[in-house]
Amino acid sequence: MIKDFANSKLEHTGFDPHSGSAYETVLTRDDFNNATQEITTWQGYEATPLHELKALADALEIDSIYYKDEGSRFNLGSFKALGGAYAGLKLVQRELSKRLDLKISTADIRAGKYKDDVAKITLVSATDGNHGRSLSWGAKMFGAPCKIYIHSEVSEGRAQSMRDLGADVIRIDGDYDASVDSARIDAEKNDWFVVSDTSWEGYTQPPVDVMAGYGVMTNEIVSQISVPPTHVFLQGGVGGLAAGVIASLRQHWEENSPRVIIVESELAACLYKSALADEIQTFEIEEETLMAGLSCGEPSELAWQILRENAQDFITMPEEIVAPAMRLLARPLGDDPKIVAGESAIAGLATLVSAASQKSMREALSLSARSRVLLIGSEGATDPEIYREIMAG
Repeated sequence: MIKDFANSKLEHTGFDPHSGSAYETVLTRDDFNNATQEITTWQGYEATPLHELKALADALEIDSIYYKDEGSRFNLGSFKALGGAYAGLKLVQRELSKRLDLKISTADIRAGKYKDDVAKITLVSATDGNHGRSLSWGAKMFGAPCKIYIHSEVSEGRAQSMRDLGADVIRIDGDYDASVDSARIDAEKNDWFVVSDTSWEGYTQPPVDVMAGYGVMTNEIVSQISVPPTHVFLQGGVGGLAAGVIASLRQHWEENSPRVIIVESELAACLYKSALADEIQTFEIEEETLMAGLSCGEPSELAWQILRENAQDFITMPEEIVAPAMRLLARPLGDDPKIVAGESAIAGLATLVSAASQKSMREALSLSARSRVLLIGSEGATDPEIYREIMAG
């Protein structure tokens, strides 16, 4: 299986991080603490597993590989369950408190104390699947109407999963960034409230809340691992996952935090392009990546502030290694656990296996027999039909 990765073409650029404290000013310790205190009270909360892939580490001649498996999170299949639902709840709390001129708790909202008022607040977002599913689930939990915009390439299976949670799903022509624009325009026309995982000028609080929710995951990791990793491979997208994980790990481990390697598809490399220019750049998506959750052409401004001060490497990976990486987890080496991973979950794993199998990339990333690597398995099989097709290949 490893040989499938040895000749894959990775594009890599080293990056000299800027000095700064964005990891604790863009996302504060209070942001993370408040999110953790709220989310860990929700029905069904439990920590997701952190798997050690010992046989794979031995095969790659590195010390250890830890894979945080988010496939079981709140039965929604993805780490995004931690972000969209929480950000939606916080938005409703702020809006109700303003309308009613009262200090309203999230617990009272979840308990239905203000259900008639909540029903008048419509939440809207664009998604490739997982963020919208989280927001749909959260809106159903606290009783707000929800509208989700998806682009032309989002699978019908993912669309239906959001409808099943009560969301009104609107499919538009174009790509993810076009769906973001459509959601924003319609929200302004109809007095709806956007709950996005990406930020833009004048729009920052919901994306902060989304990223703060991801701190629940890193809190679990810190309690599950005894020694800080030396490297963390983080999938790109708009940068929200990476920024949330980076900020939380820095706040926990400070100078002992791992080397940050950002990974994207070669078909949607907005962060890689931004790193080359040392400023935010958009990437024109001409073909959709199989990793639907990473098909993003424009970085989040807030996330970029954290990435530019903490990431040391940006890498793009070819599409040809997505399916083999998923199969490698499902049919593992030796006694490693069998893991069901969706397409967007394996960007870090695929890149690690490829890089560790190539002498020049091992040296560029300082991978050695002493390296301890953390991977974020961001989703399970969120579209079972696509997963079955890939496993059959």
